[in-house]
Amino acid sequence: MKIIFMGTPDFAVRTLEVLVENNCNVVGVITATDKPAGRGNKLKASAVKKYALSKNLKVLQPKNLKSKKFNKELAALGADLQVVVAFRMLPAVVFDMPPKGTINLHASLLPDYRGAAPINWAVINGEKKSGITTFFIEQQIDTGKIIFQEEVDITEEMSAGDLHDVLMEKGAHLVLKTVQAIEAGDYPQVPQKVVEEDKAAPKIYKEDCEINWAQATNKVYDFVRGLSPYPAAYTNLDEYRFKIYKATKELAKHNIEAGKYITDNKSYLKVATQDGFLNILELQLAGKRKMEVSDFLRGFSFE
Repeated sequence: MKIIFMGTPDFAVRTLEVLVENNCNVVGVITATDKPAGRGNKLKASAVKKYALSKNLKVLQPKNLKSKKFNKELAALGADLQVVVAFRMLPAVVFDMPPKGTINLHASLLPDYRGAAPINWAVINGEKKSGITTFFIEQQIDTGKIIFQEEVDITEEMSAGDLHDVLMEKGAHLVLKTVQAIEAGDYPQVPQKVVEEDKAAPKIYKEDCEINWAQATNKVYDFVRGLSPYPAAYTNLDEYRFKIYKATKELAKHNIEAGKYITDNKSYLKVATQDGFLNILELQLAGKRKMEVSDFLRGFSFE
């Protein structure tokens, strides 16, 4: 069965690796165009492109997925199935092209957390479980018929980055299972129930990442770990802006105003919440590198 793979970031690379390692016939890889990066603004290839080239796979990088030239190139590859992992929204002319359809891997238990940031939102919302889903792509985003799902526990200490790594590995093998089932002609297609109460996972912007210290401690804690390591929660202490990557929580009665901090300027820094404190363990001052709080306080003193 001829397969075209579509993806861009590291999350997608693991799936492509597993397909290649298991001798799936990947006839082409579609990924994002090279982007300027770093101080010199040199063009940087996507993680998927780098891996694909290392395996001598054919790579296409269309700017416009609807262009006649790209669709002619895509059709010429003669794929039976397209596999999409962490790519952009496809037009119908693309996802309808292969005879066996186009499948997608989504990092949630659909129909919950449709959208661009399912991993972040599951942790931010304090979920105890997440998972991965393979499904057939249809016109409306993340709404197609479900093929397979696998559940994953979210522990209290897990950050979005930790969950990302777990789902990346499990997702890669679930895609392989899905591809093999489609090739064998034996797979489920379960329609999604669309209800208004479904939990959403919209894209997260920089302005969404400021910590609201007036909330309950648990809520603030989940917000910080749900945005770590990227895009990272931030706050202003005195006139300085910090990104907060790691913290522990402390439930306690106090009369300190939410958002005010306590520190010995040596080993600890904690910030008051509605019903306790957040003990900051790892932070980054704007323009500086990420540091553990004890290392940071050796060279920085709060007033």
